[in-house]
Amino acid sequence: MFSFFKKKPAATPAPAPALAPLPAPAPAGGGSLIGSALVQPMEIPVPAPVAPERQRWLDKLTAGLRKTGSNISQVFTGGQIDDQLYEDLESALLMADTGVKATQHLMDEVKRRVQASGATRPVQVKNILADSLAQLLRPLQKPLVIGEHKPTVIMVAGVNGAGKTTSIGKLTKHLADEGATVLLAAADTFRAAAREQLAIWADRNTVEIVSQEGGDPAAVSFDAVSAGRARGKDVVLVDTAGRLPTQLHLMEELKKIKRVVQKADPSAPHEVLLVIDGNTGQNALAQVRSFDDALQLTGLIVTKLDGTAKGGVLAAIAQERPIPVYFIGVGEKLEDLETFDAREFALALLS
Repeated sequence: MFSFFKKKPAATPAPAPALAPLPAPAPAGGGSLIGSALVQPMEIPVPAPVAPERQRWLDKLTAGLRKTGSNISQVFTGGQIDDQLYEDLESALLMADTGVKATQHLMDEVKRRVQASGATRPVQVKNILADSLAQLLRPLQKPLVIGEHKPTVIMVAGVNGAGKTTSIGKLTKHLADEGATVLLAAADTFRAAAREQLAIWADRNTVEIVSQEGGDPAAVSFDAVSAGRARGKDVVLVDTAGRLPTQLHLMEELKKIKRVVQKADPSAPHEVLLVIDGNTGQNALAQVRSFDDALQLTGLIVTKLDGTAKGGVLAAIAQERPIPVYFIGVGEKLEDLETFDAREFALALLS
């Protein structure tokens, strides 16, 4: 089973299990050990053994988030739990672009659980924070399902420079490698480089592409979805023009693409994804709000998390606009885009 999506088999109504195994349930006994203190039972289960491929990814994710993690982890280097520790932790979370609402939620949760557990050492607070963060992020953890519709039409939006077209190319390769038939729609007709980049991915992966120089983006999208249906493709990926959410006339064009796609297939688009740059912090959250208001997003791809000091933005998204994060990226290589796991991310962020 392909690790980037969950493909629904035609013979059964329930989706197939995700490739990455779910964590094993926590042992019975009414609690979970954090440091040396027994705390209240937690919803986050004990993780199962990690496959070598996934472990390599986790190592890379941890390295990518080190700048954010080190800024937070230094809070726990003292010898006692006091008001200064909590003040420093609150500041560190805000500096990581966790956002005011998510920071307040996490601080309240950490203080409550520290008191309930009787924790006495800062390292215990760090472990409690990791669990609280994982719980906050859990609603973002959801697999991308391919196979409920044929074709599954995925519309991808994002501002210029966020890594939108590259992410589409990576997703295309993995889909094609798994055996899914993919059709690309080069609806970013205003930027020749985007069409050329998408055409390279199409050629490299031996998938078809619908492209038109200087054409109407909505018309290209309509033609692609119509062709995908006629040719029995599994997936149609629509690459739209990069734009800022403040460019209202361009946002209206995205709405038009969505409306026109629905004329080709009344049930489409089945997924509307936004690619955001993890380095942009609270600006990324603002983009999520604007694009979601305009397009009703179904999922996110968060790129460029390597080397960022703003990795806390996913907590802000979870608190204020909990749209599923299907994939996160920590580099330019194909294997640098992977599925999002809430607990893995929390542990990597605080390592």
